[in-house]
Amino acid sequence: MSKAKTVYRCEQCGTDHSKWAGQCSECGEWNSLLEVRLDTATPHRARPKVSGGYAGQASSVTTLKDVSISHESRLPTGISEFDRVLGGGLVTGSVVLIGGDPGIGKSTILLQTATHMADTKRAALYVTGEESLSQVALRAQRLDLPTTHLKVMAETCVERICEVLAQERPAVAILDSIQTLYTETLQSAPGGVSQIRESAALLTRFAKHSGTALFIVGHVTKEGALAGPRVLEHMVDCVLYFEGQSDSRYRMIRAVKNRFGAVNELGVFGMTDKGLKEVSNPSAIFLSRYDEAIPGSIVMISREGTRPLLVEVQALVDDAHGQARRVSLGLDQNRLNMLLAVMHRHGGIQTTGQDVYVNIVGGLKITETGSDLAVLLACASSLRGKSLPQQLAVFGEVGLSGEIRPVPNGQERLKEAIKHGFEYIILPRANAPQKPIPGVKVIAVARLHEALSEALQLEN
Repeated sequence: MSKAKTVYRCEQCGTDHSKWAGQCSECGEWNSLLEVRLDTATPHRARPKVSGGYAGQASSVTTLKDVSISHESRLPTGISEFDRVLGGGLVTGSVVLIGGDPGIGKSTILLQTATHMADTKRAALYVTGEESLSQVALRAQRLDLPTTHLKVMAETCVERICEVLAQERPAVAILDSIQTLYTETLQSAPGGVSQIRESAALLTRFAKHSGTALFIVGHVTKEGALAGPRVLEHMVDCVLYFEGQSDSRYRMIRAVKNRFGAVNELGVFGMTDKGLKEVSNPSAIFLSRYDEAIPGSIVMISREGTRPLLVEVQALVDDAHGQARRVSLGLDQNRLNMLLAVMHRHGGIQTTGQDVYVNIVGGLKITETGSDLAVLLACASSLRGKSLPQQLAVFGEVGLSGEIRPVPNGQERLKEAIKHGFEYIILPRANAPQKPIPGVKVIAVARLHEALSEALQLEN
């Protein structure tokens, strides 16, 4: 069998070169040449007829109503929080890409998943390209994991891995990591853009044809994005990101893409000496507050995926020594600047000449707009030096004209706050319950100045 021909193609102008160079001779762009494999096209009449609907298979044109629908079968991972992030379990034939900072727990949770599935009579294969088999065995022994049925292999060649997967036919395979794999059809080093793209394409095609579910570990850059081409995230079915700080014992897995479940679903775990343990009530770990109320602290009712979550928001507003600073941890800084301008214009509270620091407790990253009202109330509380009641919870989006806009799933958020014993709840008027709730004072507001007035008048 002749080796496939490769060329170096410019990402900017598309010009092909016979060998790599630092600069494209056609457009003059630097570091834009990528190795591309040129496959010899197989004549259409020579292709075997294959039934199914996966990409890469020969198929005939049909109408959408004639397509047979089969409900995807899901495999439980043995960790309920992990199943929640995946949308209820691992779908057969799916490809899941999981990324995160070094040492955050990617290999640990996948080894826990592999050993559990192998121990429950579901064939699993753990392929390591970064560690030796003895290192994997030592980790499993340290975590007290069952190792009797789990099969392991140390390999980095994609073609060899696909051959072994075809022979073993496991229900799930774990590849750690994609940056260490290479395909023999390309001459570039493992970890390059071309190698990652081609290796991921081969593995994805194999998973769709064989029905084997794949977990692929991906490295991240110093900015926190997955290393390699962006097309890598488009190829796979699910993209998961590990979140959390190295000095914190809590870890969070967030689904940023999921073809079989909710996007932005969040799973919370605690890192122990025996691996990652699921946290069944995440709201409790984010509400470790002081015994007495302090200015600048408030509880926000957020929503991550399908789960309402109670999170403490802290703000510190102080006189600036020099140019005023705006610093936010766990919140978009541009949105913080916008909210402070709205509070000045429509709430009558000015932060010009003040340093403003906002922190989401627990290392959580909030991306939804339902946090707007809580952030502004925390800032106003810190600036005025007036503490808000500890039994106060808030949610709502703030518009540029000072209106308090409703947020999705308001009733679920309200129930979560009531379940944790909160007595005061400030929310948008459109999210207000139709009937009074015994023991709870629900304050529905339509404008920002109303919310500021009502919150600052509450007594502890």
